[in-house]
Amino acid sequence: MEPELARIPTASFLGEGSGNPVRAADLMAGEVIVDLGSGAGVDVFLAAHRVGPTGRAIGVDMTPEMVERARRAADEAGVANVEFRSGIIEKLPVSDGVADVVVSNCVINLSPDKAAVFREAFRVLKPGGRLVISDIVQERPLGRIDDDCRCVTNAIVRSEYLATIRDAGFEDVTVMEERPWRVGHAGVDASSVTIRAIKPREVNS
Repeated sequence: MEPELARIPTASFLGEGSGNPVRAADLMAGEVIVDLGSGAGVDVFLAAHRVGPTGRAIGVDMTPEMVERARRAADEAGVANVEFRSGIIEKLPVSDGVADVVVSNCVINLSPDKAAVFREAFRVLKPGGRLVISDIVQERPLGRIDDDCRCVTNAIVRSEYLATIRDAGFEDVTVMEERPWRVGHAGVDASSVTIRAIKPREVNS
């Protein structure tokens, strides 16, 4: 992990997230990636290093302070192949079919309309493009719980989460990594999962 940390501008590192979707995305030189809920830009900077100067990493975040912080970090670090846009992940400020990869790190669980997020990810991906996300899922319906960050409270059950990705049009939906996130009296209440899915090369209209 240390070499990866060295590639992140200090101003961007907030120590947040539930996984490492960039590492799991098998990024290649020249690819375009879009990060949903990019915050101060950690995953964008990691992706930018992997796609190189011929690629591009685009971060989208709804918080103006985070977008400005990420832009300032990019300027100070002299990273030229990144871009940070203000917007919501349910309606991305990104054109159709421009991304080779869409990533997200512990953000979609907070969205009130997760189906819209996955439809938008599908829209902005090129045919054959990859969705690689790390997020929190409930392992059983938990109802009202004590959850300061609301990551678990706003999460949905794993089976519903995976079904929502498939309903958006994705294929080959696979859980690549998982680990317990919250453990209760009945066992694991919620898990951190890293999921990979593919947009078909031929999409039925």
